[in-house]
Amino acid sequence: MSVTPQTNADLPAIAQALAERDDVVISGHVSPDGDCLGSQLVLAHALRTLGKRATCVLATDEPYDEKLAFMPGMEGMVPASSFEGPVGVFVAVDVPTVERMGDAAALHDAAALTVTVDHHAVPTAMADLTYVDPDAAATAMIVWELAALLGARRDAAMATCAYTGLVTDTGRFQYQNTDAAALAAAADMVAAGADPALVARHVYQSRSLASVQLEGAAIGRMRLSAGGSVALSWVTKEDFARFGATKPDAEPLIDALRSLAGVRVACMLRDQGDMVRGSFRAKDGTNVAELAAAFGGGGHKAAAGFTVQAPIEEAVAQVTALLDQAFPEDVPTCPGAPGGAKDAQGGPAAGTSKGGGAA
Repeated sequence: MSVTPQTNADLPAIAQALAERDDVVISGHVSPDGDCLGSQLVLAHALRTLGKRATCVLATDEPYDEKLAFMPGMEGMVPASSFEGPVGVFVAVDVPTVERMGDAAALHDAAALTVTVDHHAVPTAMADLTYVDPDAAATAMIVWELAALLGARRDAAMATCAYTGLVTDTGRFQYQNTDAAALAAAADMVAAGADPALVARHVYQSRSLASVQLEGAAIGRMRLSAGGSVALSWVTKEDFARFGATKPDAEPLIDALRSLAGVRVACMLRDQGDMVRGSFRAKDGTNVAELAAAFGGGGHKAAAGFTVQAPIEEAVAQVTALLDQAFPEDVPTCPGAPGGAKDAQGGPAAGTSKGGGAA
């Protein structure tokens, strides 16, 4: 594993700083995923076993993904906007910038000591003590190690939260970030009490009907370009209203695009009214973080996110233009890719040829 240039402390130093202080507030990013919430909970559990006061806060006062509510300690999550306790130490996990912390940014600014533990590489540090390892498959892996350095007994509750973070950020150990270290950490977590079948039932086998209906809508308007190696789709506000869907219901949709034979880069757009949230995924060596950077976003080489401040129709047009430029029609495709740019019904994909616009 290799730390980033902005890292200015190792994990033992962070463990010592936490052991010497109390009133720890732990936050992640807006729209928290399994790695974000799981990492928060692992650290909170560890600190509490040492007699510390630790509070996990949500970056925004919005519902989190109900599929993650099974993790021990989730019932104690507090919206950052309503937290009124002291902030002796503020620990940011799985979040690289203050801008991604939502309401928790005010708590970060008020803290006597700030700490960052993450695996997202960014150019600058935001904390007094920073440890970022971009080679770690999940932040939960790093926090799992930190818990041991704190001297906490890593029990089944901690293991369940850590395993959930790891399994979600590796896509059930299918993504390119799955390596020997990730699998070894998973084995360690299972040995400590994590139940892989239980986690799988909650996270991957409990989708809402609305989520499946959203997937149907997304597949129906999917566009394939660059000889079938690039897939783009989107869901609208009207889709959410029609199916009674929530933001977490849209999380699995990009995996449906990514799973198609021949697709090496997938992009999913989610209409949020005043803006559009986008996600890129790659299953080859394509660096989608560079694509996301075109819209001010970022992330990992194989998974990145971005925001387009425009209506969905304009966002589709802008992303289509970016993908057409990055992946011309004559780019060789993966074996098994369907020939030519097509929509989900097999006809020519409107707007996917050079110069095409949004449908």
